[in-house]
Amino acid sequence: MLKFDEQKQLDSVAGGLALRGKIEQIVDGICRRGYDGIYYLGIGGTYASAMQAVCHAREKSALPVYAENAAEYNTTGNRRIGKDSVVVISSVTGSTQEMVQAVEQLKKAGATIIGFIDVETAPMAAMVDYEIAYPANEQLKFFMVADRFMKNNGEFEDYDRYYAELEKYLPQALVEVEKSADRFGEEFAEKHKDDAIHYFVGAGNQYGATYSYAMCYWEEQHWIRTRSIHAAEFFHGMLEVVDRDTPVTVFVGEDSQRSLAERVAKFLPRICGNYTIIDTKDYELKGISPEYRGNISHLVMHAVTQRIDAHLEQINRHPMEIRRYYRCLDY
Repeated sequence: MLKFDEQKQLDSVAGGLALRGKIEQIVDGICRRGYDGIYYLGIGGTYASAMQAVCHAREKSALPVYAENAAEYNTTGNRRIGKDSVVVISSVTGSTQEMVQAVEQLKKAGATIIGFIDVETAPMAAMVDYEIAYPANEQLKFFMVADRFMKNNGEFEDYDRYYAELEKYLPQALVEVEKSADRFGEEFAEKHKDDAIHYFVGAGNQYGATYSYAMCYWEEQHWIRTRSIHAAEFFHGMLEVVDRDTPVTVFVGEDSQRSLAERVAKFLPRICGNYTIIDTKDYELKGISPEYRGNISHLVMHAVTQRIDAHLEQINRHPMEIRRYYRCLDY
């Protein structure tokens, strides 16, 4: 398999789950002293992860949880964010311009910042109140924070059972998803390698995945034009520009908004002959209880799309690390 190191993948997910003790210690301390809101703040891919975590929390909890775009916060601010607010951020480099500026502004507002800064020597890592350095697994880390807040709010009674299952089974389960999806990924990449534009549709915790995959992967890394749209909005505009040959892919997850994506998937065959449905329910997650699949379906989708990326990169002979403008020009 292209760009697939099974042991590295196993270790990566297991290492992410192993952060739970540190996350629990931080969140428990915050809960003891109190807070008035939890804000996931990001830009680009990290904003997409923020939307996923907030969607997850809103489905399961009555906690005041919000997604905040860093660039919007830098210009407009948010007067609700203050000394009793908790802000959760993530950054691979710790140097993203909008994020650095936002953290500076958040510090002035007196917010408590939990930072998943992968480079612990980056200046941003020293600016946050709680720094956790571990590469990749951004969505997993964000969800672990939300889950602990929910546990402490009395809204996640089977928290311990849930994480016992994830720690025992999730690393291998996601590896097996990648193996199962490899042939599909190759066929999908070959079919769509020359698309003039590709539409991605999703809902629930899959909408963040849809948004990120279209923008951060196909546009930024593959240089293929895309549009992402929430399945709830598909029938209020986008359906009128879909015809027989329009490339459309629907991400179908297993959380409470599954029906929104299913509605699009059911409708598309009537007007389109170039659609693809990726349904996380089609992939076995050995050892994971059915009632927990919705919580991690975004991770399953990521495992599938990683196989598309590996083959699309190979077929188009376009290394995904190359950028034309991002961090190459002043802007």
